[in-house]
Amino acid sequence: MKQKIYQVDAFTDKLFAGNPAAVCPLEKWPERATMQKIALENNLSETAFFVKEKEEFRIRWFTPKAEVDLCGHATLASAHILFNHLNYPKEKLHFQSKSGLLTVKKEGRSLILNFPTDPCKKAELPESLITAFNFQPKESFKGKTDYLLLFESQKQIEQLQADFFKLLNAGARGIIVTAPGKDVDFVSRFFAPAVGVNEDPVTGSAHTTLTPFWAQRLHKTSLTARQLSERGGYLVCNYLENRVEIGGQAVTYLTGEIEL
Repeated sequence: MKQKIYQVDAFTDKLFAGNPAAVCPLEKWPERATMQKIALENNLSETAFFVKEKEEFRIRWFTPKAEVDLCGHATLASAHILFNHLNYPKEKLHFQSKSGLLTVKKEGRSLILNFPTDPCKKAELPESLITAFNFQPKESFKGKTDYLLLFESQKQIEQLQADFFKLLNAGARGIIVTAPGKDVDFVSRFFAPAVGVNEDPVTGSAHTTLTPFWAQRLHKTSLTARQLSERGGYLVCNYLENRVEIGGQAVTYLTGEIEL
């Protein structure tokens, strides 16, 4: 059996930047264990699988270690494949997921994700997080699945060093670190060793928490953001109360087939 697979660099307009994701369009769902093995074999932060259901698509995402409830860059990558390789004729896509309805629309060269927000609340840090970084955060918060740690400056985010073993035991999917940006509204990094991703290059789902957080602090609804990973990524975010729009571009790196 042959399974089509694509690899896409998301949240970038050039190859070898942004966040790579694998995309597998399916006719029907295989066993969950098979999808997990494919994701482990790909060894990317996310592999997306989707199946057409009437006028919508059902989408699921897997890291090398686990299925997750939401992934932004792999959804962007899936939309890129549907629009550019699978001849999807409309300007807007609807994905059903564990996190509810997600939409993606074309806007010039960009794709605009529309996701539910994940606002965070003040939270005490677990013992493992207090000493997990070489700088201490100013404040700490928690959303549904991730901690958000606020730091003093972009320079601290750039120079931040993480103890991944301590992050692994934080009791969260991931840890978002953020600060005001120099040439953008805010910067961030994202660590998720609990699901097999020590540091994610560009994390769309983290911006469902970051966007309402910074919109309220900066008193503005349209924000620019940069994720300061080695590959780096640039995002444009719009706060819509209980929804957030996250815009970016994508580039196809690989087209192939899996031998199953």
